[in-house]
Amino acid sequence: MNFSAGLMAASDGFTLGYIWDRATAEAKVIIVLLLVFSIFAWSVMASKAVQIRRARRLNHYFEAEFRGQPSVLSIYDRRLQVVGCPLFAVYLEGCSDLDAHLKSSEGTRRPYSTLKSMEHVKRTLEGSVAREALRLESGLVLLAVAVSGAPFLGLLGTVWGVMDAFGAVALAAQQGVRPDIGVMAPGVSAALSTTVAGLLVAIPSMFGYNWLVHSLRVAAVELDNFAQSLASRMETEFLKDE
Repeated sequence: MNFSAGLMAASDGFTLGYIWDRATAEAKVIIVLLLVFSIFAWSVMASKAVQIRRARRLNHYFEAEFRGQPSVLSIYDRRLQVVGCPLFAVYLEGCSDLDAHLKSSEGTRRPYSTLKSMEHVKRTLEGSVAREALRLESGLVLLAVAVSGAPFLGLLGTVWGVMDAFGAVALAAQQGVRPDIGVMAPGVSAALSTTVAGLLVAIPSMFGYNWLVHSLRVAAVELDNFAQSLASRMETEFLKDE
């Protein structure tokens, strides 16, 4: 009964603040660094989630509007601007290139384009798709660093702290002091706190990174499909049959 009461009292006093006080300077630096990693990782996950959600919504609206147009250049001729819509960015760049190839020396738009010009427009669409995909993927490298680097950084702090703890035990033994578990436990638990901090950074970052990669892969496929559909429609309307 006395042992249980003593154990409960000890556990109440053994708080995170106590572990922080027992941590070495190196462990504190690593924990603060992991905290900074966590802030940046959560910021990236939140901003990318908002960006992907907005891009998905705008893509849906634009694609529905585009499919209802009588001509592939109808939206382009209206000189609309849609910020944050990847499909519109691909469409605008492709239509700008097509319009430039259709313009005659007098400034009028020819009704048909050549096969060579249409191939150039296709390459423009491919480049635009690649640029939009890269723009959506920007910032993910920080999450990848958090996923792969945070556990090892935490492990480094743990190994360093355990090394210091056992070094202190060895020094005390040389001085004739017999250390017990009560002396070793605070140092070891403080050392293990860096591994916990590393996992707390890596685990949410891993789930967020995998979800973002899947969402961006879907977005890239949608961009590629739209570019192919747009190119086919351009050929149907402006490429003269031989």
